[in-house]
Amino acid sequence: MFMDQRCLVVGSGISGIAATELLERMGARVLLYDSNEKLMAEEVKKKLPPDSKAECVTGALPEKLEEKVDQVILSPGVPTDLPWVNALREAGIPILGEIELGFLVEKGQVIAITGTNGKTTTTTLVGEIMKAHLGSEKVFVVGNIGNPYTLEASKTAPDTVTVGEISSFQLETIHTFRPKVSAILNITPDHLNRHHTMEAYVAAKQDIARNQTKEDVCVLNDNDPYTEEFAARCGARVVLFSSQRELSEGYFLLGDKICKAEGGCVEELLDIHKDMNLVGMCNVENVMAAIAIAEGMGVPRETILRVIAAFHAVEHRIEFVATKNGVDYYNDSKGTNPDAAIQGIRAMSKPTVLIGGGYDKQSEYDEWIESFGGKVKWLVLIGQTREKIAACARAHGFEKIKFADTFEECLKLCTSLAEKGDAVLLSPACASWGMFPNYEVRGKIFKEYVNGL
Repeated sequence: MFMDQRCLVVGSGISGIAATELLERMGARVLLYDSNEKLMAEEVKKKLPPDSKAECVTGALPEKLEEKVDQVILSPGVPTDLPWVNALREAGIPILGEIELGFLVEKGQVIAITGTNGKTTTTTLVGEIMKAHLGSEKVFVVGNIGNPYTLEASKTAPDTVTVGEISSFQLETIHTFRPKVSAILNITPDHLNRHHTMEAYVAAKQDIARNQTKEDVCVLNDNDPYTEEFAARCGARVVLFSSQRELSEGYFLLGDKICKAEGGCVEELLDIHKDMNLVGMCNVENVMAAIAIAEGMGVPRETILRVIAAFHAVEHRIEFVATKNGVDYYNDSKGTNPDAAIQGIRAMSKPTVLIGGGYDKQSEYDEWIESFGGKVKWLVLIGQTREKIAACARAHGFEKIKFADTFEECLKLCTSLAEKGDAVLLSPACASWGMFPNYEVRGKIFKEYVNGL
């Protein structure tokens, strides 16, 4: 497939390195490129295995690329509309991403999960369900969750299942990617600095089902206007879930019970307070989606419910850290957009000191501020967006705002503001870039501070 092909891999992060290694194993001749001018080619070369023959280039692009490459593999962080990418595309050179590359090597079945929020929790839960069903050695959990698909794809077999958390960035570069079961959990404004318009962002998300047929399953959120509209034209067999209304077919919340309606019959599956550890309505929806996905893969109900009962929140997503001096601390560092942060607020049951702010992804914060609903006693703001968020909060009549110049100053300030019986919630509604390499580092520093109190 890639034997003797001249492949340009763009980006030398974990995704690019994994793609390079996979391509070389398939006999490709790889040019690994990183646009960072401060990065030396020798540093990139050290990331590769000692026997790698890949050529490494940093800074300026090699000239006349269209004459030197047969295929291009873009890392997810590389925009697909860069002028030189467009030029190569117009020259007829295929532009792939890590998900497409991994799928071309895939030998087993694939589950693919996307959505603005809830992807990591749902993917992790589905991964655990599939492991309980098939055995850990037959399940690979990959994608935006931190484990590149290209790192695992060559290990797959006809009896394995790959569970992928797939971002909109990754979906921009698929061509033949076809999961057995796909899911779109929700779509709300995010990454508009990359996609430019909401229409383009929605289209990227919906592409997860682009190649599916009626032999496949697509799980959709009945409450979401974008997924509701998509259900009517989706090529796969659509399975719906809803936390807001009873469905004639699908999974829905009735009081405190998750139920399933099928063929005119309704059965109760679990009690959201007694039979699951996850908190918040966002996680009720995640659990419903996970059940629908797993049943779509033929997993016995007993296995699904047993795993859900034992499953706890993933790190950095409404994660309880500790109670210190009568104050509960929650790490929701993965709340990197306003809609995700709304779910964090909704999960709180105590007066809350909220940490917000960070990198500006051109988001609007009105709905987030409106969701405070009397729960937020102080809003402590950091980062590039702090003035923008403060102005929005004041426009909505919320005045209990404080600024911090550093994360350490912010944490100390929150500790002093919180009283016994309160909660401190890190749920910034913004990306971490500019202050931290990623949301994981932001969350880990928060947890280290709390645990050190």
